Amino acid sequence: MNNSKNEVRLRTKGILPVQKLKTLCDHGIIRTSNGMSIEEDQFQPNSVDLRLGEVAYRVRSSFLPENETVPQKIQKLHQYTFSIESGAILEPNCVYIIPLVEELDLPGTYFTPQRKLFNGDSELDQFRLISEENLSAKANPKSTTGRLDIFTRVITDYSHRFEEIEEGYRGKLYLEVVPKSFPIKVRTGHRLNQLRIRHGQTILSDQNLLRIHASDPLLFGEEGEPLPLDKVKVNNGLFMSVNLQPEESNGIVGYKAKKHRDMIDLDLIDHYEVEDFWEPIYNRKGDHLILEPEAFYIFASKERCRIPPEYAAEMIAYDTGSGELRTHYAGFFDSGFGGRIEDKGARAVLEVRSHDVPFLIEDGQTFCSMKFEHNTEVPEFVYGSEIKSNYQGQGLKLGKHFRQGADE
Repeated sequence: MNNSKNEVRLRTKGILPVQKLKTLCDHGIIRTSNGMSIEEDQFQPNSVDLRLGEVAYRVRSSFLPENETVPQKIQKLHQYTFSIESGAILEPNCVYIIPLVEELDLPGTYFTPQRKLFNGDSELDQFRLISEENLSAKANPKSTTGRLDIFTRVITDYSHRFEEIEEGYRGKLYLEVVPKSFPIKVRTGHRLNQLRIRHGQTILSDQNLLRIHASDPLLFGEEGEPLPLDKVKVNNGLFMSVNLQPEESNGIVGYKAKKHRDMIDLDLIDHYEVEDFWEPIYNRKGDHLILEPEAFYIFASKERCRIPPEYAAEMIAYDTGSGELRTHYAGFFDSGFGGRIEDKGARAVLEVRSHDVPFLIEDGQTFCSMKFEHNTEVPEFVYGSEIKSNYQGQGLKLGKHFRQGADE
């Protein structure tokens, strides 16, 4: 047998770029459950969008399968099942489990480039992964999902962690969906989350982040100048802070979600009036705000950031030690976000909820950190206008379903 057509070779470690993700799809490593083809526009520079399947299960609570499959857990917690093929409404603060169209068949074994020794079983004879380590995967909500305050997490059979998919996993993917602020109308094919495939662990150290920033700036100040090296804060990641100073003359520094609003149909883009769903937050004397418990807010980072093409990033909530503040839902930042150096970066949007008690935030307060990883190779395209990215060059911006002026 000629194996050359059935091999995937990974010479370097890191996040797999779009061209490698397409190769995995060609080999059935990323596949679909019902014969649907994977569409070209599902591919992002470092990830692939995952689509909702045909049915949703209303369950009593969230869960992790641990020693069971997801269907076994659903059976214990199941309340009712309904089709979403023609559209269905998911109510706030209810837990739904939706099987996804895409499945995974991650290789359980691999060749090493040095030894060329195949240790696989007969089921893998038609495919060979030539790499230093096996592949694993991680999921995250898409940006728009987070900005709509839709809480989502991928679950897999026998897993003890959300979002993380171990090497060798073979089976279905399930999405836990909990709308928080607004009812949402979903249907089969909607894309609420995305998947990255990783070859090894290549998270950049703080020293490497500083070295990169010195020659290829990652963070910019409010005037668009690269931050001086002594102003860049690192500690197991690149820290970013919240902006409570208005960018524009309208004085708006953030938005607070209104309660008991009408539903949002995810098919309707640039459709809803901002004031029907959001209360604007204006700059206040003293540059501080007190967040109401369990209310949902949208703010922007004080710094502007960019992700060079060689890297991918993920926003991680900054741990204050109190556990009272959640500072994001959607965490993946693609290669090319923020553009070139001369584009001076883009603000990160922060999705914020205070738990249990009122919480004070101040202008410039540390809110989150960015972890950077190498790509195994530069993606064949990056985030930006060429692939119709929604949030390139953004400032403070709500999700794409709302009508917003160019200065918002």
